[in-house]
Amino acid sequence: MSHAGSRRPSIDPWRLIPMDKSVVVPGNDDFNVVFVGAGNIMFGSDEGPWNHSFRFEHKLGPRLKVVALIDPATDRARAVLKAKCDSFVVSAYKDTRVYKNLDDFVHNMTPNQRPRAIIVGSPPMFRGSTKPGRDIELQILKHFPGVALFIEKPIATGPFSELQDAFGVAKAISDAKAVCSVGYMLRYLKAVQMMKQIIEENNLTVMATIARYACAYEAIAKPDWWDKSRSAGPIIEQGTHFCDLSRYFGGEVDISSVSAHSLEWDENAGKLSKLNIDESIIAPENRIPRVTSATWKYDSGAVGSFTHVVALQGTNYSCELEVFADGYSLKLVNPYVQPVLYVRKPGDDHEQTYRFPDDDPFFSEVSNLIDVVEDIEEDPEAAQILSTFEDACRTYELTWAIRLASEASRQKRIDANKAAAAAVEAEAEAPATAA
Repeated sequence: MSHAGSRRPSIDPWRLIPMDKSVVVPGNDDFNVVFVGAGNIMFGSDEGPWNHSFRFEHKLGPRLKVVALIDPATDRARAVLKAKCDSFVVSAYKDTRVYKNLDDFVHNMTPNQRPRAIIVGSPPMFRGSTKPGRDIELQILKHFPGVALFIEKPIATGPFSELQDAFGVAKAISDAKAVCSVGYMLRYLKAVQMMKQIIEENNLTVMATIARYACAYEAIAKPDWWDKSRSAGPIIEQGTHFCDLSRYFGGEVDISSVSAHSLEWDENAGKLSKLNIDESIIAPENRIPRVTSATWKYDSGAVGSFTHVVALQGTNYSCELEVFADGYSLKLVNPYVQPVLYVRKPGDDHEQTYRFPDDDPFFSEVSNLIDVVEDIEEDPEAAQILSTFEDACRTYELTWAIRLASEASRQKRIDANKAAAAAVEAEAEAPATAA
């Protein structure tokens, strides 16, 4: 019997080896990689633990050869490249060429520079589409059939009208039988895989998922993030991780059941005191909500909920995911830094606490991708890609459904208030009738 949330691939949590305990993949051959994007997700920043290049260097060691770094901001690309060449990983980058776009690389590539994997970390507005200039995945499939892809999340932030285009990209990737992993790294947390293991080993059916994501807005100083016309909004751009984890445990969502409400910037409770950007330059209709709260039904009958809050100051976020099944409560706290898992089981009113201080899901997702590409394990359970492009499209669809539902409920409230005000005004203007 299959159970909600148990159909998705999982990994024995104890197979997820910390980066400092990992062994470089054996082999004498070079492993050619192309990086698309020279920004923070690829090369790190002070804002978070992401840094794909760092993980590839540790996984592949001297075998890693970054044959191309593609970014229209060539000065930035050359700057990060220089920093790498001035470090102990120079062997991976000493022959790296910088290109403005994929076509330039294709036209100048030599046969020995053909990549085995292409890592796409460009802004999401430039991917996940079939439209020229935003169809990087389709261009890779065209020029490099058989080459593995790693795509950052969310897979796109284009307009809702292009949602089905993303599913078209997913079908093209599937039809090409290309190895493709999408960067929902929280699926690779040991704590998440332990939760999955408990559900599967105890033959449980998930009853409810409850997710909460409260960001520290004071530290978010990028104007684009605060503009829905550029970022697609915090549910799609940031809350996507927890919508994805909710689906990972709950199964497919009945999109028609999604309901949501929001607290907006122009409501009294939505006023923020420590904004580090000038929100007045953003069109009022494009300013982001301060709170979005959504509920939905899964196809299994289970219930899901997600609340995203723009309220905290300082730098630390507050994030939790709780999964309920008959007799069980599994609560994941602080998954981005020092994850903690609280487990309550039948026959025990007290929670067991599991801590994972050395876990690095960014490394685990890279490690699993390379092991699948290399196909070095005889055990098919050893390496798993936990998020396909099609799966990521369904998360993208859910985040859009939440945004649209919250906007619809806001508009309904505005319309009702206008109608009530008009009724009061009409009543006041009506001629008095004789008693």
